[in-house]
Amino acid sequence: MSFDKVIQFENKISKFFGSKYAVATDSCTHAIELCIRLKKIKKIIVPKRTYASIPMLAKKLNLKLAFDDIHWNDYYYLRDTNIIDAAVLWKKNSYISGTLMCLSFQYQKHLNLGRGGMILLDNSYEYKSLVRMSYDGRERGIPWRNQNIKYIGYHYYLTPEAAEMGLKIFEKVKNKKPKQWTSLDYPDLSKFKFVKLI
Repeated sequence: MSFDKVIQFENKISKFFGSKYAVATDSCTHAIELCIRLKKIKKIIVPKRTYASIPMLAKKLNLKLAFDDIHWNDYYYLRDTNIIDAAVLWKKNSYISGTLMCLSFQYQKHLNLGRGGMILLDNSYEYKSLVRMSYDGRERGIPWRNQNIKYIGYHYYLTPEAAEMGLKIFEKVKNKKPKQWTSLDYPDLSKFKFVKLI
């Protein structure tokens, strides 16, 4: 199976959300991590109520961490950045211009692949950079042994098999009403013991 399925899936999702580009990843957390790396961010400020893997990125990437006591619906910004955690968002033409909007296809999400994510964006340079970063630093579509890889990458790409499943599921769920998620669907992570380890 070729990576053409991944590109088809990216195009389908970017058209639905209204972004110029999309980069498929193996999870939303890894999508956010790639955006943080791309922007060379040194500190993340995240809501107290979000998924646990997001503040844990601070430990993984050696970043400073702070919590924001905000209420959010469907998505939120990592404060002081243009990175959006839109893991639970499903709405046609909802892409916000100039942002790096990260989606989730985890098993509880509207488009359920079991695992997967995507970055929506409109900057061609950042698009090319994020594609390489998600594919071990290599150019997509060329066998890695045939490349002189000159970028650092992270092996975070979505598999063609998952993309093919996404194309099938998309047609079933694209017009269905999604669950509306808010910050109140998540516990206050600032009270969790793991925070002391960061």
